[in-house]
Amino acid sequence: MNDLLPFRALLTPEGRALLDEVRETNPADELAVATRLRREHPADLVSAALGQARLRQRAAAKFGAEDAGRMFFTPNGVEQSTRTSVATYRAARLAELGVASVADLCCGIGGDAIALARAGIRVLAVDRDPLTVEVARANARSLGLDDLVEVHEADVVEVDTSGYDALFVDPARRGGRGRIFDPEAYSPPLSWAVGAAQGTRVAALKIAPGIPHEAVPADAEAEWISDGGDVKEAVLWFGTGRPGGVRATLLPGPRTLHGRGLPDPDVRPVGRYLYEPDGAVIRAHLVAEVAEEVGGGLLDATIAYVTADEPVATEYAVAYEITDRLPFNVKRLKALLRERGVGTLTVKKRGSAVEPEELRRKVKPQGPNAATVFLTRVAGAPTMLIGAPATAAGTTGGASS
Repeated sequence: MNDLLPFRALLTPEGRALLDEVRETNPADELAVATRLRREHPADLVSAALGQARLRQRAAAKFGAEDAGRMFFTPNGVEQSTRTSVATYRAARLAELGVASVADLCCGIGGDAIALARAGIRVLAVDRDPLTVEVARANARSLGLDDLVEVHEADVVEVDTSGYDALFVDPARRGGRGRIFDPEAYSPPLSWAVGAAQGTRVAALKIAPGIPHEAVPADAEAEWISDGGDVKEAVLWFGTGRPGGVRATLLPGPRTLHGRGLPDPDVRPVGRYLYEPDGAVIRAHLVAEVAEEVGGGLLDATIAYVTADEPVATEYAVAYEITDRLPFNVKRLKALLRERGVGTLTVKKRGSAVEPEELRRKVKPQGPNAATVFLTRVAGAPTMLIGAPATAAGTTGGASS
């Protein structure tokens, strides 16, 4: 209740006016601003407004400046809520599946509920935390979506969802000691969410992208999603007509690569081009699909780098033209970079214990040119591959859905 009262005060005319006044406050100026405002407003309200301004500034990266400037947040809500681009993609997929209503369980501050409502889907949003529920309700109202979003405070395991076309569950994956890696330690446990999903026509369960493939139910379609090259989440889908399916979706786009059950690619000698698959492709175990697409193989049986002799356009990997291959040797690398006049050095690694910043400090790159060095293994041997983004192998084309 102590948290609820300051938040409710922000929803009053005085609170909203104060929020507008502190909207652009620089964190370095907060003390001076707070001292001035406390002469005319209650101290608790000033603190709540400044805290909310900080959260809105942080949330702009996920929600966009326009929405974030109108929404309300909690610290956990900013940290754990779904990025708008991902929530919008998922809502569109549910709409394509003919879903008109969704029970959004563990709704948090309402990020997914907002995306669902904007897709024209009616939403029952449920969370058990009183402050979080009030924030979600205020967000639906602030964005003009409260006619489509109904927010309830309840334990999600006790909610009757039978009147809804679909179920969306985003279990809490953080505890008092940080991230939770055991799906059965989620709140609610993954097994409960799967059971609920299996009793619904369509369902989507948001899970951590590191979930082992063997933990995916046989009747679920598993999807890994990245945004701008960063893996954001995995989703277990039920009712899509693709039980046992695997897919990787890259945003913006969306661009979706479907698994075809290909065997692991062969290991082959280093070719002229190196392809770095997107993280969602790697998490989805679809490197073989990329290798087939570009006519390549692996540098090493345990490393997700693909090598090929020709530049081939693909949406699911970034291509680099390799100019040099060296056994791992810092002195040789430093000499080569000095000879080439490389001052801008991008360091990427897979299968190497060397930290990129440590390597940069040792080689001290200087000069007008740029290069990329890959610290990896080639057929088991520590190796350095030097190159640059390929200009002939673009990132368009390939099979998408």
